[in-house]
Amino acid sequence: MGIFTRPVVKTLDNGGKFWEHTYNNFHLKAYVPTTDIDGEVHNYGFRAPLLLVFEEERLTEEKAIEFAETSGLASIASANDSTVLFVYPTCEGGWDRADVSLYQELIAETKIDPIYSDGIVEYTNFFDKEFKGYFIRGAIFRADIYSFGQSADYCAKHLLKTINGEYLWGPGEITPAMISMEGLSVVPDVQRTDIAVLSVDNPDEINKFFDGCENLLIKEKADYKADFYSFVRKFKMWCGQIEFEPDFDALNMVEKRDYTEVKTSPDHKAKYKDVPTHKVGYFVYYNKGLFDNGPVPLVVGFHGGGDSSMYLTFVSGWWEVCHKFNFLYVGIENHQNVTPTEAIDVIEDLKRKYDIDEHRIYATGFSMGSAKTWDMFQEYPEVFAGLAPTSALFPIKDNPFGLSLGDPRMNMTISVPMFYSGGEESVLPELPFQDETSLDRIKYAAKVNKLTVNFDVDYANKSNWKDSIYGVPGDRVEKILDPSRGSVLTVNYYNSEDGVCRTAFGSVSGQIHECREHSIEEAWKFISKFTR
Repeated sequence: MGIFTRPVVKTLDNGGKFWEHTYNNFHLKAYVPTTDIDGEVHNYGFRAPLLLVFEEERLTEEKAIEFAETSGLASIASANDSTVLFVYPTCEGGWDRADVSLYQELIAETKIDPIYSDGIVEYTNFFDKEFKGYFIRGAIFRADIYSFGQSADYCAKHLLKTINGEYLWGPGEITPAMISMEGLSVVPDVQRTDIAVLSVDNPDEINKFFDGCENLLIKEKADYKADFYSFVRKFKMWCGQIEFEPDFDALNMVEKRDYTEVKTSPDHKAKYKDVPTHKVGYFVYYNKGLFDNGPVPLVVGFHGGGDSSMYLTFVSGWWEVCHKFNFLYVGIENHQNVTPTEAIDVIEDLKRKYDIDEHRIYATGFSMGSAKTWDMFQEYPEVFAGLAPTSALFPIKDNPFGLSLGDPRMNMTISVPMFYSGGEESVLPELPFQDETSLDRIKYAAKVNKLTVNFDVDYANKSNWKDSIYGVPGDRVEKILDPSRGSVLTVNYYNSEDGVCRTAFGSVSGQIHECREHSIEEAWKFISKFTR
């Protein structure tokens, strides 16, 4: 949906922001508390809760802000660069007459896009560059609803079930992750037992209907901040399934944000081209004690277009792989505004801050992050012991996102160990059989890595290829089942002229434009064998 007139934003005496808007099915008030997080440097959107207060009665601006502050929800929002959102129905009769379409519209008007300010996303479609309007900023898979009296009754009647609507990039499941219901007067209609339920000040005869709930906290009195950190924050409803956020303290891991001030490179054509320096933010993950035994491997991650570093870290599972295999993982933020040269400057700064084995530096990326990883292959091959681009093969001729053939800076001779994989069902060009430009990219990599096989196959004749995906089968082929999804990762391993196998090209059955932990782990197992 989206609205095309940006709401008027008021700056409050306490430095916070406030705005409101009336949609078809609901009135919205948004309170954006002050925060020490610079959203242009560190994007918390993927982890930030969508804090929804379903007002029992429509509150004034002053009362709404007072509730946000006294309840502790403002503190939670501030710590996560989020917003406290107050919702009330537009229909006559309020919550008694409202139905599930209110919640469906609320989620449809919400996006997680990284281009935002004042709790408002300014959304432009990444592919066609068309402006789609202004949206509420929030992670719809972290919808945490706080309801009272009549609004609690609404939730109990309409939201404890599977709900479909507008998901991240199209139709999908939008079931809430958590619903707090206080002062219920109706029997809850619990159709989904995995939705997290916080039952506050409800009688035993009501609470007994929550007995089958898998994620339940019953309280006589709410302590919103304490309840959030002990219970609520662990839940997200990802693609229709409740998932649990990692507790890094319990895992004996470190997660922290940092940045590097880089000198803007001469070839910078993006946001910072007219300033001498700019900040590059990143999030760091590692096991405590990692540096006790000397220099460690580093993996630098580049997220997809319209995503954030946390999206790559958590959806692709890089934090879990670094935990399991004990290396330093750093997710770069907003890398579209970072040139390859500036990314190398970040790596140099990381080497000053951490005890990094400079012979074991690796890079990976999803979608547009795959483009940045290929940039590293093209421009700075001597830095990396291995690369793992995923789910995007960009044109090697007239490349709109990086160097093209014929550019004198283009790497044509230095081999770099490579593990690439893409989705067999993707509508985007991820694999050679999907687009001729993808085949050209693979031919380029094969030439630079000096493969013994001949990739001189014709795209127009792909129906006769020996390998239906890559055209040419590997010297060795392995099929690896992903039991979490029932998909199969097929990997073609190709030998180089020196007899070393340093190139692996894979495809994942049943996979669209996505990247998952199974293929990431296999990529790490392969590239981590190499040193520079």
